[in-house]
Amino acid sequence: MENPTELRYTSTHEWVRRESDGTLTVGITFHAQDALGELVYVELPDAGRKLKQGEACVVVESTKAASDVYAPVDGEVTAANAALADAPETVNAEPFGAGWLFRMRPADPSQLDALLDAASYTAGPGSE
Repeated sequence: MENPTELRYTSTHEWVRRESDGTLTVGITFHAQDALGELVYVELPDAGRKLKQGEACVVVESTKAASDVYAPVDGEVTAANAALADAPETVNAEPFGAGWLFRMRPADPSQLDALLDAASYTAGPGSE
Protein backbone atom coordinates (compact mmCIF):
# COMPACT_ATOMS: atom_id res chain seq x y z
CA MET A 1 0.00 0.00 0.00
CA GLU A 2 1.29 3.44 -0.92
CA ASN A 3 1.83 6.02 1.81
CA PRO A 4 -0.51 8.94 0.99
CA THR A 5 1.50 11.97 -0.09
CA GLU A 6 -0.75 14.49 1.71
CA LEU A 7 0.21 13.04 5.11
CA ARG A 8 3.27 13.59 7.31
CA TYR A 9 5.01 10.69 9.05
CA THR A 10 7.13 9.97 12.10
CA SER A 11 10.09 7.61 12.34
CA THR A 12 7.99 5.59 14.82
CA HIS A 13 5.35 4.84 12.14
CA GLU A 14 2.58 7.33 12.96
CA TRP A 15 0.89 9.35 10.23
CA VAL A 16 -0.58 12.83 10.64
CA ARG A 17 -3.19 14.65 8.55
CA ARG A 18 -3.82 18.37 8.99
CA GLU A 19 -7.57 19.05 8.95
CA SER A 20 -9.21 22.23 7.65
CA ASP A 21 -9.98 23.40 11.21
CA GLY A 22 -6.29 23.19 12.21
CA THR A 23 -6.61 19.96 14.18
CA LEU A 24 -4.54 16.89 13.35
CA THR A 25 -5.76 13.35 12.80
CA VAL A 26 -3.26 10.68 13.87
CA GLY A 27 -3.02 7.00 13.02
CA ILE A 28 -0.45 4.29 12.42
CA THR A 29 0.94 3.48 9.00
CA PHE A 30 0.23 0.47 6.85
CA HIS A 31 3.78 -0.69 7.61
CA ALA A 32 3.14 -0.51 11.38
CA GLN A 33 -0.16 -2.38 11.34
CA ASP A 34 1.29 -4.96 8.96
CA ALA A 35 4.23 -5.58 11.31
CA LEU A 36 1.91 -5.88 14.32
CA GLY A 37 -0.55 -8.27 12.73
CA GLU A 38 -4.25 -8.47 13.52
CA LEU A 39 -5.17 -5.90 16.16
CA VAL A 40 -7.40 -7.15 18.97
CA TYR A 41 -7.42 -4.13 21.32
CA VAL A 42 -6.72 -0.39 21.18
CA GLU A 43 -6.37 1.83 24.26
CA LEU A 44 -6.95 5.45 23.24
CA PRO A 45 -6.24 8.73 25.05
CA ASP A 46 -9.03 10.77 26.63
CA ALA A 47 -10.10 14.08 25.13
CA GLY A 48 -8.43 16.92 26.98
CA ARG A 49 -5.20 15.02 27.62
CA LYS A 50 -2.13 17.15 26.97
CA LEU A 51 0.62 15.41 25.04
CA LYS A 52 4.30 16.09 24.45
CA GLN A 53 5.93 15.13 21.17
CA GLY A 54 7.23 11.56 21.45
CA GLU A 55 5.06 10.68 24.45
CA ALA A 56 3.41 7.25 24.42
CA CYS A 57 -0.33 7.96 24.24
CA VAL A 58 -1.99 4.90 22.65
CA VAL A 59 -1.51 1.17 23.17
CA VAL A 60 -2.33 -1.20 20.32
CA GLU A 61 -2.42 -4.92 21.02
CA SER A 62 -2.29 -7.59 18.38
CA THR A 63 -2.24 -11.36 18.40
CA LYS A 64 1.58 -11.00 18.36
CA ALA A 65 2.44 -8.10 20.70
CA ALA A 66 1.46 -4.86 22.39
CA SER A 67 2.99 -1.64 21.12
CA ASP A 68 2.91 2.03 22.03
CA VAL A 69 1.89 4.78 19.64
CA TYR A 70 3.55 8.14 20.18
CA ALA A 71 2.33 11.74 19.92
CA PRO A 72 3.73 13.21 16.71
CA VAL A 73 3.70 16.78 18.08
CA ASP A 74 2.86 18.65 21.29
CA GLY A 75 -0.84 19.34 21.78
CA GLU A 76 -4.17 18.39 23.30
CA VAL A 77 -6.33 15.41 22.38
CA THR A 78 -9.69 16.61 21.04
CA ALA A 79 -11.24 13.23 20.13
CA ALA A 80 -10.55 9.52 20.02
CA ASN A 81 -11.93 7.03 17.51
CA ALA A 82 -14.48 5.31 19.78
CA ALA A 83 -15.46 2.89 16.99
CA LEU A 84 -12.16 1.07 17.53
CA ALA A 85 -13.32 -0.20 20.94
CA ASP A 86 -15.64 -2.66 19.18
CA ALA A 87 -13.66 -3.03 15.96
CA PRO A 88 -9.88 -2.66 16.50
CA GLU A 89 -9.30 -4.58 13.28
CA THR A 90 -10.42 -1.44 11.42
CA VAL A 91 -6.85 -0.18 11.91
CA ASN A 92 -5.65 -3.17 9.86
CA ALA A 93 -8.31 -2.81 7.19
CA GLU A 94 -8.14 0.97 6.76
CA PRO A 95 -5.01 2.35 8.46
CA PHE A 96 -5.19 5.66 6.57
CA GLY A 97 -8.98 5.98 6.75
CA ALA A 98 -11.54 4.73 9.27
CA GLY A 99 -8.70 3.24 11.35
CA TRP A 100 -7.48 6.64 12.59
CA LEU A 101 -6.68 6.69 16.32
CA PHE A 102 -7.16 10.22 17.70
CA ARG A 103 -7.41 13.89 16.84
CA MET A 104 -5.46 16.64 18.50
CA ARG A 105 -5.01 20.40 18.49
CA PRO A 106 -1.28 21.12 18.05
CA ALA A 107 0.38 23.49 20.51
CA ASP A 108 2.90 24.51 17.84
CA PRO A 109 1.71 23.74 14.30
CA SER A 110 5.21 24.34 12.94
CA GLN A 111 6.30 21.03 14.54
CA LEU A 112 4.39 19.32 11.75
CA ASP A 113 6.86 20.73 9.22
CA ALA A 114 9.70 18.75 10.81
CA LEU A 115 7.95 15.40 10.25
CA LEU A 116 8.76 13.18 7.29
CA ASP A 117 7.02 13.46 3.94
CA ALA A 118 5.77 10.29 2.25
CA ALA A 119 8.89 9.77 0.12
CA SER A 120 11.25 10.18 3.10
CA TYR A 121 9.16 7.84 5.25
CA THR A 122 8.92 5.22 2.50
CA ALA A 123 12.67 5.36 1.84
CA GLY A 124 13.56 5.29 5.55
CA PRO A 125 11.51 3.93 8.48
CA GLY A 126 8.70 2.68 6.25
CA SER A 127 11.04 0.37 4.35
CA GLU A 128 12.26 -1.63 7.36
